[in-house]
Amino acid sequence: MFEKFFKKETPLTGAPAVRRLKTYSAQSGYVYQYCYEGQRRFQHSGESGTEFVFNISADRRTWRACKVLLPDSAVTSWEGAHERELSATERYAIAKMALFQAFDERATPALMKADIVVRSADVEAIVETLGL
Repeated sequence: MFEKFFKKETPLTGAPAVRRLKTYSAQSGYVYQYCYEGQRRFQHSGESGTEFVFNISADRRTWRACKVLLPDSAVTSWEGAHERELSATERYAIAKMALFQAFDERATPALMKADIVVRSADVEAIVETLGL
């Protein structure tokens, strides 16, 4: 019963040794700073996949973790339709583009508190935009 309260999250992997602070000017009018913190597997509500974690700020003073959830179901759907596997680099690119899409579509930085969940249609559109 108390497992969910005391369960430790799996450590992040895949982050560069030196974090690179990057900037994105969103269509919402805000300029966001972000850096990639790493990734880990997630399992929540019967869904599993990869969780990409970015540290973001819209004012350079307050920072928060922003999670982009890339479910296995969305990836396997695309892979089945296109008969090839997405590499780890391509999956990261999809997560990063989903982050940019959220920056553009969410009206205020306060709305960035909610996790970003990438759907199958999002994967298709992002891969097409990237020309993969």
